[in-house]
Amino acid sequence: MIKTIALIVLAALALLLAYAATRPDTFRVERSRVIEAPPERVFGLIQDLRQFNTWNPYERKDPGAKGEYSTATAGPGARYAWQGDKVGTGSMEITEATAPAHVGMKLDFVAPFEAHNRVDFTLAPDGGCKATRVTWAMHGPVPYLAKLMHLFFNMDHMVGKDFEDGLTFLAAEAAK
Repeated sequence: MIKTIALIVLAALALLLAYAATRPDTFRVERSRVIEAPPERVFGLIQDLRQFNTWNPYERKDPGAKGEYSTATAGPGARYAWQGDKVGTGSMEITEATAPAHVGMKLDFVAPFEAHNRVDFTLAPDGGCKATRVTWAMHGPVPYLAKLMHLFFNMDHMVGKDFEDGLTFLAAEAAK
């Protein structure tokens, strides 16, 4: 009886591991929102990391996190590194800033899991020049261990909710 149960458990585990291997090798999480502010105003709140952190949802999740800015805080080459209990350890660096349409970032996590992703903010006028459609996207590779985790945790839901909150905070900051 125990031998039969052990074989069933091993077979189920083998199927789970095999299924995880078939999952996609990359991921993408994306959210959009129209913000009642011109693209130039919104662009400034994204491409300057000090301004970015006034509305960044992850800064709000872990207000005790320690952060450090590079000498340049805006535009390509600007960098911010953090270490916190809730948000882990990592850094972001602006790699592209095309006013007022796009900001690209490199996002590197060290803990609790190592990950190297890309973040893109795309800004487009919406309804003339008084509003901006902001799209916040993150994408990157999914190694095998992450594929296993994604079977139990919905990354699009978890990160997507943070992006939705962040876009709400960005809209409030842009309205000031």
